[in-house]
Amino acid sequence: MKAGIIGAGKIGTSIAELLEAADFCTGISLADVRPAELPPAAGKTTWHRLDVTLPDELDRFVASCDAVVSATPFYLNRIIAKACARAGRSYFDLTEDVETTGFVRRLAEGQAATFMPQCGLAPGAVNIIGSGLASSFRTVRALEMRVGALPLSAGNQMKYYLSWSTAGLINEYCRMGEALYQGRRIDTIPLDGVERLTIDGVEYEAFNTSGGVATMCETFAGRVSDLSYKTLRYPGHRDLLKFLLFDLNLSQKQDLLTQIFDQEVPLTFNDVVVLYVNSIGTDGVGPLQRSFVKKIYAGRIGGRSLSAIQLATAAGVAAVLELFAAGHLPSGFVRQEAIRLDAFLSTQWGGRVYGHAETVAPKFTVTD
Repeated sequence: MKAGIIGAGKIGTSIAELLEAADFCTGISLADVRPAELPPAAGKTTWHRLDVTLPDELDRFVASCDAVVSATPFYLNRIIAKACARAGRSYFDLTEDVETTGFVRRLAEGQAATFMPQCGLAPGAVNIIGSGLASSFRTVRALEMRVGALPLSAGNQMKYYLSWSTAGLINEYCRMGEALYQGRRIDTIPLDGVERLTIDGVEYEAFNTSGGVATMCETFAGRVSDLSYKTLRYPGHRDLLKFLLFDLNLSQKQDLLTQIFDQEVPLTFNDVVVLYVNSIGTDGVGPLQRSFVKKIYAGRIGGRSLSAIQLATAAGVAAVLELFAAGHLPSGFVRQEAIRLDAFLSTQWGGRVYGHAETVAPKFTVTD
């Protein structure tokens, strides 16, 4: 399979690095309007200059690939998805934006190619894991998915440094989310629903953000009583962001806040990804609890250092591409939760990065 990756930033180059070591991928075309931030080792990867706003240029690039991954900011995904539909090429992206996912879903109707948005970490791997836990029960009372991409240490007031797309970060803080409550779909207010968790002796706060639940509320409506996704941060982060976004009304000026963050908040590669997925259900006896808890740290791939968020996100994409190359994904729109957890963990990068999770029982305190 020849893969095309549009967007040669931190995540796009990381995906190329992982695919370099994957036997199922015979060629990688990495494209951006600017040079790659971290060019992968020259092996199967070739570099292309590409402006996605030029239709002819984009169409030629897409037509040369079997599958295309959009690793661009979420607002460019529609352009790339439409080009894939025109060329009959399969499409994958990393978006957390709900409206973009809806657009891709409508675009995929009647397509012979595969269209799978929301790959990566959250949305992405966490939905596959959550669905796997939920499917292990006959009936499910609750499914809680909590994910954080965090600095290992931070001395600023936010207790946070940047490690991935700033535009995507701000977008998920500002948009309404979705959850299941007593089996019914509800909207969630961003930055509300604060919880406190302790995992391995470290305290975190969790709160509502958008996108991470992907399409699971639709899939599990009527089958799971309570289902939710929340972002993990160190305590105090949420209050400061709520002040910026709502007290100062910067949620209506996302471009300005993105610019401020990019200029003033340091970027870190010394990070950790924390996943906590908890499920409660029945399996022919009384109530049971099953959980998936894992911390992912930075690592070296192909002689290059990748941050935890780069590794976790790229592994989620590489895993679904491996399943696609093996013919295990259907045509049209594909949800993350359509992938079996055992199949995901059997892939080269899904197993290496997400395998061997620990089962622990975090302590909870829920506040309004």
